[in-house]
Amino acid sequence: MSSLPSPLTICDLHTAYAAGVPVADVLQEIFARIKAVNDPGIFLHLASLAELDMHIQALGAYDPERPLWGVPFVVKDNIDVADMPTTAACPDWAYTPAKDAFAIARLRAAGAIPIGKTNLDQFATGLVGIRTPWPVPRNALDAEIVPGGSSSGSAVAVGHGIVPFSLGTDTAGSGRVPAALNGIVGLKPTLGMVSATGVVPACRTLDTISVFARSVTDAHAVLQAMAGYDPADAYARDIPATPLRPAPPHVKVGIPDPATREFFGDALQAAAFDANLGALRNRGAQIVELDFTPFYDVANMLYDGAWVAERHTVIETLLAQKPDAVHPVTRAIIGKAEGLSATDAFRGIYRLAELRRICAPLIASVDLLAVPSIPTFYTLADLDVDPITPNTNLGTYTNFVNLLDLCALTVPMSPRADGRPGSLTLIAPAGHDARLAAEALALSGQAVAAPDAASGDEIALAVCGAHMSGLPLNHQLASLGGRFVRTTETAPCYSFHALAGGPPDRPGLVREAKGGARIALEIWALPKRALGHLMCQIPAPLGLGSIVLCDGSQVTGFLCEAAGTDGARDITALGGWRAYLSQGVAAQ
Repeated sequence: MSSLPSPLTICDLHTAYAAGVPVADVLQEIFARIKAVNDPGIFLHLASLAELDMHIQALGAYDPERPLWGVPFVVKDNIDVADMPTTAACPDWAYTPAKDAFAIARLRAAGAIPIGKTNLDQFATGLVGIRTPWPVPRNALDAEIVPGGSSSGSAVAVGHGIVPFSLGTDTAGSGRVPAALNGIVGLKPTLGMVSATGVVPACRTLDTISVFARSVTDAHAVLQAMAGYDPADAYARDIPATPLRPAPPHVKVGIPDPATREFFGDALQAAAFDANLGALRNRGAQIVELDFTPFYDVANMLYDGAWVAERHTVIETLLAQKPDAVHPVTRAIIGKAEGLSATDAFRGIYRLAELRRICAPLIASVDLLAVPSIPTFYTLADLDVDPITPNTNLGTYTNFVNLLDLCALTVPMSPRADGRPGSLTLIAPAGHDARLAAEALALSGQAVAAPDAASGDEIALAVCGAHMSGLPLNHQLASLGGRFVRTTETAPCYSFHALAGGPPDRPGLVREAKGGARIALEIWALPKRALGHLMCQIPAPLGLGSIVLCDGSQVTGFLCEAAGTDGARDITALGGWRAYLSQGVAAQ
């Protein structure tokens, strides 16, 4: 069957299924693509069409209510799939699980079909993708470049368009670096959002299953299907994967300042990052340069002290009994733990706590961070000369993320001047996964189809000043679970005033019996349970009341007592707070 697009998306498949295409025909096409790619390094195990037939039969008739119905995918071989061997790229570790990992079971329930297990850096230790006893997967775009790791096979499979999505894991960047190197999307969820039950750990406290896909929408759909609280996982967290919503029109993005950007002499990569910043500005972002030194200090801790020892806990017995079963580079890295003490581990934990305190205000000062996904490219030949330094360098912008409990999303951007893939990684605090997906879609100019109203457990809230997107108090809404809905205006019966005091500068919206004008607003949806917390943060003369919108509807929003306008500047004629700020008044 040659009518399927290449590469595939979930939408492509559902369109085909709705038109009556059998799942068996799709799987035959998938296996034909695997044969055509002809890369023996991608798969460590591949089911046969006969073995998959029972899963096809269990699906029944096409059901569009199951978000991943009939969607084939592949799985990194450190995640259990029932009746498929798990090796973590170490033959002496191999076992065949009787049941699926928690996340695999949820994907099956959504209709997805796992068809095979993919190669990786052994025990998920590496960012290059070549530390495996089997053939190394070839980069999907340039066979001279490393495929990226540790989730090499999963990224390459999606890079070739074999399947719409695949699963990797991510501790130090294994769900982001391979995405950047193969020109695809890499989604690293908030820690604990996706259960690690049935996953061979690398660093159990820092691991998460990750998603590779051809589109942000597909990656987020997979996350929604896969995420769910698992009481059997001691590190699970009850953080739901919320639906995609529109991104706010304005966003404050933190980036490494020029003094702390690192490209290891790669001028083309530096130029590509500058071009990506231009795309962010075109999207409406305010760029804020930050000293990234503390983030790098955190990153450097990942392969020192406590976290190397954590990797050692996984394979301690194997190292002691059959050291030659472990890849030489992997053995050298994890073996460093044998010279560490519990005292060293606690020193590392204390140091991380100190660095988290330093990083926290930097993270809080912006809506999200944007960094180069990788600082430069490395070839297989480079790794022949030095198997360690290139791997370390590839983690420059990734190693700190899980240690700081952040979520991240790697997205393809315009190719570099030499044709190598362009990429950008967006990073945000835990639980903001949907916000990152919305930002990535806004960056690419794609609109999010989402309800233009608050849901039943939310209240619509109109904001007209410092709580608007990208402005100093917007974090109060974001921290309470608020989400942007739309921009609009009041009915033409309000005056607008720049109040005395601050920082931050604040406006006052006053309803007038006569006269007034339309004033620009943003509507946000806030969980009803959070409204009381917000009210405690509102100083006099401001309060919450009913605001009439330009379409005649009413919504709760910020209003000002008339007496509070004493000494204030009337800015009604400007029509909104952003127009006032654009006159040169700083939003502190």
